[in-house]
Amino acid sequence: MKLVFAVMMLIINFFKAAFLSGLDTAKVILFTNGHEQDGLARISYGDLNENTATLLGAMITLTPGTTLIDIDTDERELILHLLVLESREETIRIIKRDFCDHLKVINGALS
Repeated sequence: MKLVFAVMMLIINFFKAAFLSGLDTAKVILFTNGHEQDGLARISYGDLNENTATLLGAMITLTPGTTLIDIDTDERELILHLLVLESREETIRIIKRDFCDHLKVINGALS
């Protein structure tokens, strides 16, 4: 039951993030000059296995405004390109809350 809930919440959170990020990305593209505010950020994927980290990276890339650049398996981190680097801390917090927490449940159930 816990696995089913985690999968459902992950799907809901993904679509919510894609919609809200799409709106934010449209605002950045339409109302700012250039990309002087973009940059790279690192986020730890903790104890997720490599396959689950890859799924996390794909979900992040499919969310507008973020792109997976690399998966550093030695440091267990994802390297991301953010369209708005100023919101790095909030973006990482949202990814961990909406994606990582549910992926940990799925990862544990599949291990």
